[in-house]
Amino acid sequence: MRRILLAVLAVVFSASLLAAQGAPPQGSADQPYTVEYYYKCQWGHQAEFLQLFLKNHYPLLQKIQATGRILSVKIESPAYHTSEELRWDFRVTIRYKNSTVATTANPDEEAFIKQLWPDQATYQKEEQRRFEILLGHIDLPVTDITPAKQ
Repeated sequence: MRRILLAVLAVVFSASLLAAQGAPPQGSADQPYTVEYYYKCQWGHQAEFLQLFLKNHYPLLQKIQATGRILSVKIESPAYHTSEELRWDFRVTIRYKNSTVATTANPDEEAFIKQLWPDQATYQKEEQRRFEILLGHIDLPVTDITPAKQ
C-alpha cells in the first residue's frame, strides 16, 4: 500500500512539473509572479550547499531585490524527511515584479556579480562546487488561485 501511495504521489508531482515547464501563465502583465526553486543535495552536503548559497547567491538576489525586479525572497528547508525520490533539501521562493522579469535575463546581473565578488576566480570555483553537490534542481512557477475574500 505504501509503495502504491508513493507511486501515485510521484506521478502527481511529475505531472505538475511537466505542466509548469510550458510558458508562464499570464495574468495581468503587471502582477507579481512567483517561482519556487527546489534543491536536492548529495546526502551529507546540505550544510555545505547552504553555506555556499548564502555566500554566493543570496547577496545577488538581495541586490536584484533592491532594484525592484524581485519583491521577496524566502529560503526554507523541510522539518521532516520524505522518501528519497521526493526529497528536497531547500526551497527558495522568489516573488518577482511580474512574469516578464521572472522569465527574461537581467541585463545588470553580470555587473552585480563582478561588483559583489571582485575575486572572480574564487566566486567561480565556489559556484561550481555548489552545483557539483546538487542532485537535482527544479524551477516551479506557481499561480495563486486563492479566491478573493468576499
